[in-house]
Amino acid sequence: MKVAVVILNWNGRKMLEQFLPSVCRFSQQEGVEVIVADNASTDDSLPFLTENYPDVRQVVLDRNYGFADGYNRSLAQIEAEYFVLLNSDVEVTEHWLDPLISYMDAHPDVAVCQPKIRSQVAPPFFEHAGAAGGFMDKFGYPFCRGRILSVVEEDKGQYDTECDLFWATGAAFFVRAEAYRACGGLDADFFAHMEEIDLCWRMRSRGYRIVCLPQSVVFHVGGGTLNASNPHKTYLNYRNNLLMIYKNALPKQLRKMLFARYFLDYLSAFVFLLKGEVGNFKAVFSARSEYSKMKKNFTQKRKENMERVVNETIKEIYPKSIVENFYLRKISCFSSLKW
Repeated sequence: MKVAVVILNWNGRKMLEQFLPSVCRFSQQEGVEVIVADNASTDDSLPFLTENYPDVRQVVLDRNYGFADGYNRSLAQIEAEYFVLLNSDVEVTEHWLDPLISYMDAHPDVAVCQPKIRSQVAPPFFEHAGAAGGFMDKFGYPFCRGRILSVVEEDKGQYDTECDLFWATGAAFFVRAEAYRACGGLDADFFAHMEEIDLCWRMRSRGYRIVCLPQSVVFHVGGGTLNASNPHKTYLNYRNNLLMIYKNALPKQLRKMLFARYFLDYLSAFVFLLKGEVGNFKAVFSARSEYSKMKKNFTQKRKENMERVVNETIKEIYPKSIVENFYLRKISCFSSLKW
């Protein structure tokens, strides 16, 4: 098989009903198979698929393994040259796969690419989780071409060029299967959130490229599982971001990054408190506490990552603070950043 488009589902029957038709319709080509991997749903997802999409292959897991390990366990049962990790709340467009396949075939040094991600709810705008490709600042904060922190830009064609990235969104993650397996796949200990950025960091450190191809366009609802204000999502994002930094930052970067994050994270927590978001305030403290407990279990992972680094200068890491630029310099547009 050339391409396996794999949708990980957990109690997402409504999402499948709404968005699977576009995936099936616009992915009908030789060598492409659409697969739904199910994380032990308790709704009627599987009967719905069996009745309405008998040609869509099902990979059924015995329990909910989360996003990261759910995909790892599902992809282990699938043989293809390329995997597409596609969220269940993504609407694809005609010929969406063609630019991705052509580019990956022609560039064996590219491990991952992503399409341009627009908002399904507000189509003129980019979608928060991915937009036109992901980057990271010197303190480990992710941002996108088309989205900085909470500000999302309208898509006016300003980012319609191919672009090397630091990370590609897990909402529509087109990955070379060989590279996915060679780099260890998604980290199951993350459960969900930040796992694709962690994997991309490993890949960039090991010499692979990651690219956005805006000729391909998809529309993503976003927040389909947990919305942005959910304290559990806040907890996972803060905890996993710290674990990601610990795993991947070079020794010369690590101390500075973690020192800065100690203050920035607690500052962020008190901003949540001032806004009346008590759940998010508590989530930041819980995340840092859990990171401290989990850190020792990541020592071997960090050691392996450091041993396999071949690219010590990753140009897609922004050398300044995106938070400082946003709040103090009022820079909220990617094209206004000075590298």
